[in-house]
Amino acid sequence: MSVLSQFRLDGRVALVSGAGRGIGAASALALAEAGADVAVLARTRTQIDEVADRIRALGRKALALRADAGNPDETRQAVEATVGALGRLDVVVGVTGGTGPGQFLKTDDSALRNAYDRNVVDGLRLLREAVVHLAASDAASVVMVSSAIGHLVGRGYVAYGAAKSALDHAVRLLADELNPRIRINAVAPGAVRTEALETFAATDPAILRTLEDSAQLRRIGSPEEIAAAVLYLASPAGAYMTGQVLAVDGGLLASNMPMPYPDL
Repeated sequence: MSVLSQFRLDGRVALVSGAGRGIGAASALALAEAGADVAVLARTRTQIDEVADRIRALGRKALALRADAGNPDETRQAVEATVGALGRLDVVVGVTGGTGPGQFLKTDDSALRNAYDRNVVDGLRLLREAVVHLAASDAASVVMVSSAIGHLVGRGYVAYGAAKSALDHAVRLLADELNPRIRINAVAPGAVRTEALETFAATDPAILRTLEDSAQLRRIGSPEEIAAAVLYLASPAGAYMTGQVLAVDGGLLASNMPMPYPDL
């Protein structure tokens, strides 16, 4: 078998959450390019319909599922709809979470719980619902999208960073619990040029320059570069990897974004 052929996912079915835009959309398209039929899940109907149309244009089947990853019933129904419409489930990519930076002393209990729910609970809920179907596959793989801030230090990221760190360790624990039937890994992106980053940076253009300077490659990544890592982990090319958190961050040393928070 050639090396390039090991990146193929012909005959496989993938479910990607958070697939309406950014890393989730890029990952769904990458899996489709590799031959998978893909169910795309997100809250915004227009976004997932557009991604599904692009998948069909690649010659693959697509299922657009409007669902909130934070809703247990909708999550369960999305998994069942995927298997019902596409016949099986081999790959799950969890792109959930996102929490804005904030000063710790102004991060109340609600904000801490919200960060954990969005970045840990929502993704693990999706996986829990999918496990029974993944276990029927002969090449099941799960990829969770984490963040570099789960293992690096950045001012203003206590809630988000702690949650992503918890997700990273959940991946390691689940690799042991689900082996050898289901592989699970995570991708930890650094600064990626997504709509969310552009919105945040609009408050201060210097933020983008600071992020570029913080990475050894001196630039911000693209969603497609993260999607390439997702495809590697999801496909037979990554068949000997499980329980790993793959940093795709341009050599990010720390998050040095200027934050207007006073020292204690």
